[in-house]
Amino acid sequence: MMKFTKSILALHVAIAGLTAVAQDDETYATYITEEQWQMVNELPGVDRQIISRDIGKLNLSVGIIHRGAVERASGQSTPNPERPCGVTSNNRNSNARGIMHYAQTETYYIASGSGTLVTGGTILNGNEPAPDSNVTNVLNGPSCSGVIVGGWIAKHVKEGDIIIIPAGTPHGWLEVPVHVDYLSVRPDPDRVLSDSYINPALGKDFKIKTED
Repeated sequence: MMKFTKSILALHVAIAGLTAVAQDDETYATYITEEQWQMVNELPGVDRQIISRDIGKLNLSVGIIHRGAVERASGQSTPNPERPCGVTSNNRNSNARGIMHYAQTETYYIASGSGTLVTGGTILNGNEPAPDSNVTNVLNGPSCSGVIVGGWIAKHVKEGDIIIIPAGTPHGWLEVPVHVDYLSVRPDPDRVLSDSYINPALGKDFKIKTED
């Protein structure tokens, strides 16, 4: 399964490079081994960017996310949000906290574990991350986080599953029994994130332009 994960990563980067109308020096491929993204996954935190790069028409990022156990119906609204977003009332509550990225689509590949993922609807009493936060500048760009309400759906996902989450779609975990680790491929057509980010865990010898 992990070998298939490596293929997914290489395929995403290669296809994006081929379909973009790019300058010659942006058509190279980037290879990320399983061992390399696992090193990033061992870092503290939940969501860690692996790389971001320019592929011509847009930037493309790949992240690795680790979530521990999440109890069902544990999502709570943010009282008095500092930077309010979303709606202020709704009678269909998912009881799952989530986030909506204004401009960034994500494709999840579940590398290990399982859980119940909520997608769709809107954010109730949300809060936008600070303009200088890691979420805004490194991971996902401008976003809105809070409890997911409205026309959401909940689906059980497991190792090997792929989920495409368009920009503007709230998403979050209703329940995670033990853990879930997933890779996220993130096109960035508005270029709100870096076009040359490399996670320090990859080491000084890692190059976005993979060579022989």
